Amino acid sequence: MTSIGSYSSEPFYTIKAVQTRSGIKPVTLRAWERRYDLLQPARMPNGYRLYSERDIQLLLWVQRKLNSGVNISQVVSQYKQMQSKGLWPESIQTVTREKPKQKAPRPARDYAEMLFGALIAHNEQRATLILEDCQKYFELLTIFQEIILPAMELISLAWYRGEILLATEHIAANYIKSRLMATMQNLPLVKEGALILVGCGPEEMKELEPLMFSILLRQQGYFVEYLGPDLDVEDLLDYSASVRPRLICLTIHEESTAFLLKNFAAQLAGIRGKPKLAYAGKYLTENEKARQELGGTWLGKNLSESMERIKVFFSTMN
Repeated sequence: MTSIGSYSSEPFYTIKAVQTRSGIKPVTLRAWERRYDLLQPARMPNGYRLYSERDIQLLLWVQRKLNSGVNISQVVSQYKQMQSKGLWPESIQTVTREKPKQKAPRPARDYAEMLFGALIAHNEQRATLILEDCQKYFELLTIFQEIILPAMELISLAWYRGEILLATEHIAANYIKSRLMATMQNLPLVKEGALILVGCGPEEMKELEPLMFSILLRQQGYFVEYLGPDLDVEDLLDYSASVRPRLICLTIHEESTAFLLKNFAAQLAGIRGKPKLAYAGKYLTENEKARQELGGTWLGKNLSESMERIKVFFSTMN
């Protein structure tokens, strides 16, 4: 990775350009400058601020820290401690900047159907080629939400209709899980900031969506641990008391799972760190009353909504 100190310090970018690059509003930039002496932009004769590429890289690093749950005063303190030793943080550009995607020759739904065909034919090589092709054209969120999940829904429907054997569905799910685990392991491991635990509620075995959610969180710089399927409530409480997560995100597709988690949010409030509960899944999407009974935060009906609600959750902490 590249040190932020290696970037140009020549003032060039207006505050509006910095907002476009970093997503940080001018009022926030001015507040950080005034309260924390985080940046020292150059001033034009008319009073306008000008920022360097180094400033922008620093802001991207700060924003990633904030997204992971660290508050701004802690981020500034960490940065100034590094500076006192003559050190710079490492740029996150190698993590966040991907190659521009090519224009897809066909819609995402076509790739979902192609993947479905390869999986029910037990053609792993073909499935791999399709997924590698998708990476040229689509972001991870699109691949997960519009290609892999619809393909798996087609497989479930084919099994329900008696068109394929249950073994075929299991083989397809295990193949996709192996691909997802490899993707997660290839992402940079973040082990700072607010910890997010992700997994399936008790007796819940459908783990592709929470695994995808974990990958998207890690890609965005969050500190996340994926715990897998069928999480026991007491064990999860014990582990939470030990590692003190800020948020526990569980998938709940069945009424029985929701029943077993009925008092879970209240139990979390009684342990050290007081972690919050968040959840998603078909049963809760279709039952507003069940969401109210569970307490905590509903993450929405799909991965896109879940990622947006995570941003909102952590933005209210800073």
